[in-house]
Amino acid sequence: MDRVLYVIVPLIAGWLLDRIFGDPAGIPHPIAGFGQAISYWERRLNRGKFIFLNGALLSLGLILLTFISTNFVLSVCGRFSIAISTLIVFFSLSGKTLVKEVREVFAATLRSIEEGRLRLSRIVGRDTSGLSEQQIRKAALETLAENLNDGVIAPLFWYLILGAPGMFAYKIVNTLDSMIGYKNERYLLFGKFAAKTDDFANYIPSRLTAIIMILVSGNLKLFSFVKKYGNCHTSPNSGFPESALAAILNCRFGGPCYYFGELADKPFIGDNEKLFNDNDLKKAVSINIRAEVAMVFIIVVINLICVQYV
Repeated sequence: MDRVLYVIVPLIAGWLLDRIFGDPAGIPHPIAGFGQAISYWERRLNRGKFIFLNGALLSLGLILLTFISTNFVLSVCGRFSIAISTLIVFFSLSGKTLVKEVREVFAATLRSIEEGRLRLSRIVGRDTSGLSEQQIRKAALETLAENLNDGVIAPLFWYLILGAPGMFAYKIVNTLDSMIGYKNERYLLFGKFAAKTDDFANYIPSRLTAIIMILVSGNLKLFSFVKKYGNCHTSPNSGFPESALAAILNCRFGGPCYYFGELADKPFIGDNEKLFNDNDLKKAVSINIRAEVAMVFIIVVINLICVQYV
């Protein structure tokens, strides 16, 4: 029964809170705190002769500190740890907020291209200033697929493996990568360790995300598409959820884009250059939500099996 109380209850409660509230405005968010800490130390350590070492020590230190301190707090709080774990799950998931942001991009693009570009810039790292209406929608859908992994499936995977401390530690890994994991002049050395750590942390979850997406789509023949295009990405992981969604929508993702003024020549995923519309958005959102439900169900079932046999 302890596993039900301390693992399953926080999982379901935290996930439901995210589905209901998303990221509530006006409430301090610990992930934002992670970002502020990373930014503070980056400005002070990204200099001198030992830039790679400084970045590695910062990344490793923040990851270990997050895991150890979270584990300690939960171990000394008794029954209150159920509520704390629930909050950790809630703050670590971003499924509803991601869907909301992508919907807003589509809606803004209908009003004007400039508004669509501005709205897209909130959720992507690429330069959006020169994107066409089609490219805006494509980038939003790519982000929806990639962040299904980063914002939902991967945190839940690490919750399954290492509990709430592992879930929280994953979020700082992901935040580090999103802030300093770029291959440009400023972050190439300083963020290299963070980027490689994020690659490791997402290796299994990204592939699991693609598998779940195809399963909930009901078309198992699409696995061949993912097998063909999953590695067609500059990232070792992002291509898998993106290729799964490209297969489901029968479209083409990828292609060249700009980051911080530098051209990233990303490979294409798929070959059907279609025009995206609201039907594609609705289908993609449906896949995301069903994938979330499936992952939560899988974790619950695994833990109930453990209760029965372990």
